[in-house]
Amino acid sequence: MFGFRLYLAAFSLLTGTAATVQAFNNITEMNISSCPITYFGQKYDKVYVSLDANKFAFCFNGLYKPGIQNDCILMSGGTAARADLEVLTREIPTGSGVHQLLPNLKHAGKCVNVIPLKDNQESDIEQVELGNFGTQAILAIKTYAGYTSGDVEADSQVDGQTVSKQTFKTSETITGVITDVSGCRLSGAVYKTNTTTYDAKICSNVTCDVSGVASAVSKCGPMERCQGDGSCAMIEMCTVVSSTVIDFTGKVQTVPDRCGYTLLSPASIPGFKVHGVFQERRRKDFSFLDRLILQLGAGVQISLEQGGRVKLNGQALTLNATAQMFKGVELSKDQAGVTAKISTATHMVSVFFDGDKTQIQMTGPKAVVQGLCGHSSRTVSGENVAELSASGCETKHDDTADSTIDCNSGTEWCNLLKQAPFTACNKLINPEPFITACNNTLCKYPALDGVKCQLLKAYAMACKQQGNVKVEDWGTKTRCFSQPSCQDKFCSDHEFCGQKHSGGPPRCLCRAIFASKYRPTSSYGEPTVCAHKVAEVNLANCLLEEQGIQYTALHLNDQACKGKMDDKTHMVKFNFDNGKTCGTVVKANDTRIIYKNTIMTQNISTVGLIYRHDRVHIDFSCYYNQPDIKSLAIKLKHSSVDRQITSGAWKYNLTMKASISADLMNPIMSSTEINLNERIWVELNTEGLDESIVHVVTDSCWATSQPSPSGNLKYDLIIKGCPNPSDDTVEVDNNGMGTHTVFSFNTFQFTGETSDVYLHCKVQLCVKKGNDCVPRCSQAGRWRRSAMSSYEDENPAFITMAWTY
Repeated sequence: MFGFRLYLAAFSLLTGTAATVQAFNNITEMNISSCPITYFGQKYDKVYVSLDANKFAFCFNGLYKPGIQNDCILMSGGTAARADLEVLTREIPTGSGVHQLLPNLKHAGKCVNVIPLKDNQESDIEQVELGNFGTQAILAIKTYAGYTSGDVEADSQVDGQTVSKQTFKTSETITGVITDVSGCRLSGAVYKTNTTTYDAKICSNVTCDVSGVASAVSKCGPMERCQGDGSCAMIEMCTVVSSTVIDFTGKVQTVPDRCGYTLLSPASIPGFKVHGVFQERRRKDFSFLDRLILQLGAGVQISLEQGGRVKLNGQALTLNATAQMFKGVELSKDQAGVTAKISTATHMVSVFFDGDKTQIQMTGPKAVVQGLCGHSSRTVSGENVAELSASGCETKHDDTADSTIDCNSGTEWCNLLKQAPFTACNKLINPEPFITACNNTLCKYPALDGVKCQLLKAYAMACKQQGNVKVEDWGTKTRCFSQPSCQDKFCSDHEFCGQKHSGGPPRCLCRAIFASKYRPTSSYGEPTVCAHKVAEVNLANCLLEEQGIQYTALHLNDQACKGKMDDKTHMVKFNFDNGKTCGTVVKANDTRIIYKNTIMTQNISTVGLIYRHDRVHIDFSCYYNQPDIKSLAIKLKHSSVDRQITSGAWKYNLTMKASISADLMNPIMSSTEINLNERIWVELNTEGLDESIVHVVTDSCWATSQPSPSGNLKYDLIIKGCPNPSDDTVEVDNNGMGTHTVFSFNTFQFTGETSDVYLHCKVQLCVKKGNDCVPRCSQAGRWRRSAMSSYEDENPAFITMAWTY
């Protein structure tokens, strides 16, 4: 129990001149700046006083509330209902009677805060005094005849926890008691003034001096850590920064590609491994640590990713500074980064990752550890993890020279680690491996995106975590005090978080290998995708931003049709279809029906006073090919022809079917017997066309005695969209009015021939404009020149049927 009690015959030692008087009822905030109190090492110039249910409380961090962290003294207040505050000023020199009663009191007294408590009849109940003795303080209590509540209890609390609880008999307090409320605070613990105590929780002898300052001397060595039970354990640390691994022994290894590697595999934690996956950023020939995978036995993975995102088996977790347990791993996240901890009875592994570097600490007895961080003699390639390595990740890429990379300047920067203030740590943590990592990076990669400062920070963090040495003001002295943070900045797989310009805000930039597919041709994304009557273009937002183009400023021909960015991929999609054409223009030539639209920037008159990017004009289109000429021999050997036509990326089917009935419900099968001069109906049909825009025109049909459409014997059935005027058995229905045509005729055989008869048809697509697609056939002459001539195909293809007698 802190403090002790003493009895005073009188309080004359603490009397003096009243400087101020404050009165209150029940609850109030009092200003004691004229006589501040240092309470267990913390100085306060305000006190919050409350009287409630026989309890008198005065606190220093706000009004008393049970369960709330606060520094308070709680006392029994009897029937007191009101109080005053008097500040008495008087020098109480060392050696006084007070100092004799409290031997640990080493400073002279300055002043006293006197709080007399009275009941509603103004009768004296109790008097409480807080004395200022510099960095120390005393508490005095006196009760009067009006105090009838039995013993007086004084409960001294720090951060809501009791550090001293004393009970005084009224026979003692009637003459007055006095006690010391001085002390020190360190690592959440409170210590008595002018004492030295061994604290097993921190493995240290803690000295609390008379000034209220605590200092600790640990029994653990510089490379050891207290286990919280008085024992010390060895700390081993591995740092991975950019593409360099500094293992437990200080050996430096460089990852040469963009694959996955095992960093840590401790035998003392079965099934647990830490893998690192590397990726390129601005250059194709240099990689950075991109994410960590914590393998927890079969089927359980925790992924620490860019931006501070953490996933458990692919599902994102919500973390904060308060540690949470997931599958036996303690996870927390703050502005600095993400920390994961896993413990056994003998060992603890702590993994910190901030998107640029990782520091892996292992605490416990010496143990066998595999992986690039451990004690293994295996090469870098021997630690490759195939299942975490993308196809082609080992491929070496060359990149163009970068004139901004200055190796000499980089070396000077890296050597700062051997100068003040870093020299405070040099004896504990060898800076040479960190200098090597620094040089490896700055001689091959531009000094952008805060890379230079991250390299120094890796050493400063190692000093703090492993050597318990804080490198003072290194950020200020190296101008690394204000670095952009990529925490909670989530980029897609083909992006990384960086700065477009030095000193600019963090944003998602294109990775070099991804961008190399587009930059040479000044394109912004993938080719047009045409499918199911939908035309779609996907542009990479990072490529647009490289040119200062905001995707929100882009639209199609119809300004209401804007791009939508996918939250995960950051690809910006523009599309149109037959339901929402977005100003699409439809054109036709001899071989194609083309649907064309344009991605463009807003009209200059609508963007404001200035703009900083070039006008954007990106045409994209989908098209239907004019159908091929096809042939089919019927014996009637086949009753239909079905052929899929793929042109561009839009697909449609063209079929030809024969039937012996006008309703087309009796298809001609291979077994169907057809007589000469028997009437048959033939349907040419398409599926997959947009009938509101494109119609089908049967331009011509003819028969030959050979499979070739250009056989020597030829008989016309349909000529330029109209029935042959010389054959009154031929009838054509619905030609040019939709996406199918039906015609009929009576079967025949070529004179002098007994072989198969082959039917060929030439079909064209037509852009609908009113009734312009319908051939104009005269009744008298059966046909005249069609308005469809402009759609004739210079290299026609055919669809053919044949029958045999």
